[in-house]
Amino acid sequence: MKIVLFGATGMIGQRVLTEALNRGHAVTVVARDPSKVTAQAPNLSVVRGDLSDPARVQSLVTGAEVVVSAFAPPQGHEGQVADVARTLVRAVGAAEPPPRLVVVGGAGGLEVGPGVRVIDTPTFPAFLKPIAQAHIDAYEVYRTANVDWTFFAPAALIQPGQRTGRYRTGRDQLVVDDAGNSSISAEDYAAALLDEIEKPQFRRSRMTAAN
Repeated sequence: MKIVLFGATGMIGQRVLTEALNRGHAVTVVARDPSKVTAQAPNLSVVRGDLSDPARVQSLVTGAEVVVSAFAPPQGHEGQVADVARTLVRAVGAAEPPPRLVVVGGAGGLEVGPGVRVIDTPTFPAFLKPIAQAHIDAYEVYRTANVDWTFFAPAALIQPGQRTGRYRTGRDQLVVDDAGNSSISAEDYAAALLDEIEKPQFRRSRMTAAN
């Protein structure tokens, strides 16, 4: 499958790239600084570009079957997340044929109870609210878009760990274990993302996963 990947140098993006390459997909990484992409594989190409120019993004995604965005904004510029969402929606919608769009989202908008989101809970860290709200705003862009999108919200805690290939999925509710904890390794998140690309279950929908 032909995949275009934005954000491949971040914590999640690196693992998505590794997972996709290991599965034999043809991956084109779009990077502002291609020298930061250290992976090497026969099925990998790296091109210079970013998500600030809708026309350039459209040209980059044309011909792809799937576009994956693992974009993460600099601290203090969280509003870029919704801007990027609008750029991706326009670019993917204008491409012929339009590829599927899979986005690395945030867990803040998931529900922990009826009408109660993760971001609304008393213990949610104040310093994380700007990025959580930014992903909530971006989700609204995707939710109303006329493209084939999937917004993949991680568990409440995502960090580097082991790839087990075992995880549980959900849609709009936070996935927790018997003790009420919600976590996933970045490696298993990447595995779940590629599983969704290969065998779609959450088209035009939010999804989440936890170990």
